[in-house]
Amino acid sequence: MSDHDILSDDEREALNAVMLEPDLPPQRVLIVDDDKDARELLSEILGLDGIRCMTAASGKAALELLNSNRSIGLLITDLRMTPCSGLDLIRKVRESERAALPIIIISGGADVRDAIEAMHLHVVDFLLKPIDTSQLLTLVKHELGVGR
Repeated sequence: MSDHDILSDDEREALNAVMLEPDLPPQRVLIVDDDKDARELLSEILGLDGIRCMTAASGKAALELLNSNRSIGLLITDLRMTPCSGLDLIRKVRESERAALPIIIISGGADVRDAIEAMHLHVVDFLLKPIDTSQLLTLVKHELGVGR
């Protein structure tokens, strides 16, 4: 280390190791719900565990974020939204270049038909409100590949 170096040799080596790591998988969660309080609560719950979140108030806003932001690795959506329902949003995602994106549905009121449709759309899980936060965190971490 010369007198003009800011970093020690160990610090420089650690920095180089980080810079040469392969690109990490997308790590943000996009939370979609037309209920502002529900969006913010979910974002806060996940954020407390170090999970970075983005939120959208509608299916249209969610699709715009998915198209413009490659750091989104998981979508969590409410089922009952207007004018674009959660199932409509999932159908549009499955028809897009982001078709393989893992998706979790959260709903306060769902019927068997909704659950069957969700399975056909290959969602990761279908959680009913009130949400078991530990179950949600386990699912999210698994899908993002963190905490292993």
